[in-house]
This record gives sequence, C-alpha cells and structure tokens, in this order.
Amino acid sequence: YKLSVSPEMDIMEYCRKEWRGNTPVAKTMRKGYEAVAQKFACIRRIRGDNYCAFRATLFQALSQATQLPSWLQSEDFTMLPENLLNKYDWIKQWQLKQKPGNKMGEISDEIKEYLILLRKKWKNISEIKDPIEKQEACDKLFKNEEEEYSLYEALKFLMLNTAIELYNDDKNGKRVPVFSWLLFARDTSSNPCQLMHNHLNHIGHSGGLEQVEMFLLAYALQYTIQVYRLYKYSTDEFITLYPNDPEEDWPVVTLITEDDRHYNIPVRMCQETML
Repeated sequence: YKLSVSPEMDIMEYCRKEWRGNTPVAKTMRKGYEAVAQKFACIRRIRGDNYCAFRATLFQALSQATQLPSWLQSEDFTMLPENLLNKYDWIKQWQLKQKPGNKMGEISDEIKEYLILLRKKWKNISEIKDPIEKQEACDKLFKNEEEEYSLYEALKFLMLNTAIELYNDDKNGKRVPVFSWLLFARDTSSNPCQLMHNHLNHIGHSGGLEQVEMFLLAYALQYTIQVYRLYKYSTDEFITLYPNDPEEDWPVVTLITEDDRHYNIPVRMCQETML
C-alpha cells in the first residue's frame, strides 16, 4: 500500500531535507523552493510512478473544484468512446490498464465506465462546501487505487479525443494552438493513431507525460496548468504555463517539478498572496 499523495510538509523544511549540498544544482533548487515558498506554505509529495503528472493535476483540480466543468456536463460526454470507435477503427487498439486483448465492444463500455466515474467524483467533490471535508474526500479518492487508475484512463481518452479534434481542425484549415503542430510534428505522432500507439498507450506503463503532452492534458481538461520548474530558476521558463496563452476563464492548478519528469504539488497559499 503506497500513499498516492503524502501529507503536507513545510516547503522549506522539505527543501532542506532534499537539497543539502553545495553543488550548483542544490543551490538552484533551494532558490527555486524559496521562490515557491513566497506563495505557498507547504508541499505534498506525489507518488512517483508514470502517472504522476495526471495525479498531481487531477488532485489539484478536484481539491479546488466548486462546480462541474461544462464539458463534463454535456449530454454526449459518456457517448465519446462509442462515437469515436464508430469513426476510427484503430481505437480498438487502445491499451486498457492491465487488460490487453479486449474486444471492441468491451473497450467502449470500459472507457464509458471510466468517464462516468470521472463525472461522478468531480460532481460529488465539487459539491462539498467545507474545505476540510473537501480535502478529506480528495485524500480518500486518491487512496483507492482501482478508482484512481480508472480516472487516469478517462483522462488519457479525453486527451486522445482532444488530439483528434485539433488534428481535424488543422486539416480543415481552422486555427489551432502552436503546441498542436509540435505534437504532430514528432516522427512518433504525426497523426492521432500514432499518438495513441506510441505515446498515450504507454503513459503510466513505460513512460510519463512529455512537455507537449502537458499542453494536450491542459486542453483536454480546459485548465491552465502552472508549473514551477525548479531547475529553470532565474530563467523565463521558471514558471511555465500550459497552455502559454490560456483562456481567461480556465481555472488554474499549480504543480512543482525538479526535472520535468516527476511532479509534486504546493498547497496552502500564503495569506498575503490570496488578498
């Protein structure tokens, strides 16, 4: 039994414990953590498997959710798997978590269940008014491995859906965000089918999210993901936004990374920052 999201710890105490030496890297990290500590009092460590970007983003989104996002409310949200499978035969090769070799009908039903679970959890948690109770509900959800991993499968499928929309928009001459060109400019993902085979199917198994996929996740959730990239301290990339030109009405979640591979979360915004 592993904790998915560890309890809060003072951010500077954590930094002192992790970065003791006098190497240039340790000094940069300490400076980075000091800057984060101007805004946030504590850090919560995120369990380090290949799902940590999903885990950190979703935990933060649910922790501050006060309503169900509009895309989760739409009538046809749970029909997505069926609709996409009718159009794109190759989605049959979607890699379900630890269930290889599923037949088409099963894949569609399975993903539909994950999407229904995502909507249900988001709705329940967003309706909790008391902040302590809300936090407890999030902690509880992220201790239930079966549900937690089902939610990540839902997120992955939403990323695929978003990628298909962006790809088609670009082909039809519509304006698409710059990251979408970068996503499909990779040799390994020149179209959504390749993206699924070479990237999305591997997330959580043999790899995490690459930078360009952080943009895709942000678009799929319609959230701005703000990341303190500590090793980039004192450069323009120290605080990176995915997407970098976010829609004004998108909520913001904040993560911390030391290396663009593993993500933790800052919590407890300092009082003066909130005012």
